[in-house]
Amino acid sequence: MRFAVSSLLLVAAGVAKAASAWSFDDGSITITSKGPSSNKVTEKLNAKSSLGKALVLGSNDVAKITLTTKDNGKEKRPHQAFLLLQDPMSGLEAPFPLTIKESGKGSVQISHKDIPVQLLASGNKVRASLVIGSFGSAQGYVSPSSDGLFDLQFAHDPNMPAPSAATPERYTKKGEINHIFRADPRSPPKVISLFFVLAVAATVPVLFGAWLLLGANLGHLSKALAAAPLSHAAFFGSILAMEGVFFLYYTAWNLFQMLPVAGVVGAVAVLSGTKALGEVQARRLAGER
Repeated sequence: MRFAVSSLLLVAAGVAKAASAWSFDDGSITITSKGPSSNKVTEKLNAKSSLGKALVLGSNDVAKITLTTKDNGKEKRPHQAFLLLQDPMSGLEAPFPLTIKESGKGSVQISHKDIPVQLLASGNKVRASLVIGSFGSAQGYVSPSSDGLFDLQFAHDPNMPAPSAATPERYTKKGEINHIFRADPRSPPKVISLFFVLAVAATVPVLFGAWLLLGANLGHLSKALAAAPLSHAAFFGSILAMEGVFFLYYTAWNLFQMLPVAGVVGAVAVLSGTKALGEVQARRLAGER
């Protein structure tokens, strides 16, 4: 009696485990032909066996698959469900997800424009299989037959060129690539540069004339150098050095070479100029200028 009870429990557990699996019901495929010769073909789909014949999908046809997914015999929406088209000769596959409602009713439409050109150009019958799966302990569903759910044969329009797949790119030696780089920036023509140099040089006599007219006193040069010789020399030298930096930037240096040197020369000009001009202001306040 104990053996019989144990056997019954094992059988019941096996039946419960087998029943807790995904499947579908009310499945059908409808192929609708568009154009002057409209036609509609509908075939029922069985979750446990293949359709047993190949369906023809023309270039203007639309195939619509409808079904109701079930978990343990109850209508339910799975996490994922898609129709898988596979070329048995090459192994190429193309998945088409089904749009499924909460009630488990789902559908998907397929036409030539949705199918990869590699499958269309193969000329072989394509095997269609259904895959259903979700979270939880329920076993997923895959079309159990080796023939899939049904076979699909693509018919092409004889008045249109047959589709052809592009030759796949191989990792081989490529042709030589000749790069044409942009020319390096150059200075303006020497004639323009010379014109501006002369224009700046012409203002130098005007500068000295205005300096003398405003009361410049060269007799104080010795007194200024005696009071702050380092500051005056560094300030005047930094002005000349900055002009030299700009000249080198114009002729040979780039921006990253010029900026550090200009920063150092500018710092020297500020520090030395503060003391040098302070000395000049002290003589002005004393009435010596």
